[in-house]
Amino acid sequence: MAEFEARTTFDKVFEVGILLKGVDGLLEIAGGLLLLFIKPEFVNHLVATLTQQELAEDPHDWIATHLLHSTTGLSSGSYQFAALYLLSHGIVKIVLVWEILHERLWAYLGLIFLTLGFMVYQIYRISYDHSIGLILLTIFDAVIVYLTTVEYRKRRAAVTG
Repeated sequence: MAEFEARTTFDKVFEVGILLKGVDGLLEIAGGLLLLFIKPEFVNHLVATLTQQELAEDPHDWIATHLLHSTTGLSSGSYQFAALYLLSHGIVKIVLVWEILHERLWAYLGLIFLTLGFMVYQIYRISYDHSIGLILLTIFDAVIVYLTTVEYRKRRAAVTG
């Protein structure tokens, strides 16, 4: 099959969404690699240093308190888990995006089901965390699932004729 070529506005929106997923995969790989080599104590110290002045001025600063709270209590085990999680998720995304851009039909389904699986986990996390970032990521993922499903059906219909 030929490489993906955006012909319509929908195709262009789909292509941008898929490329953003690829960038997300690269960032996850970079983050996973960083977590493999950075010790939790360093992150705790760095966040404490970065938030110290802001918390001195405003002890209730939302961003600073949440950053500080999110890094305290992190262990080497949680870092290793996060690193492996990010690396595996990022690598799978990159492979799927690459294969979709080369119009491999199986990759469309792979991306749909992978994203739906992560959306279920994200919704579970949102149910007790209420993270705006996680809510926005879940909405973005829902759009990607929709775009990928429509594009997959279109590509499958063209192949089966």
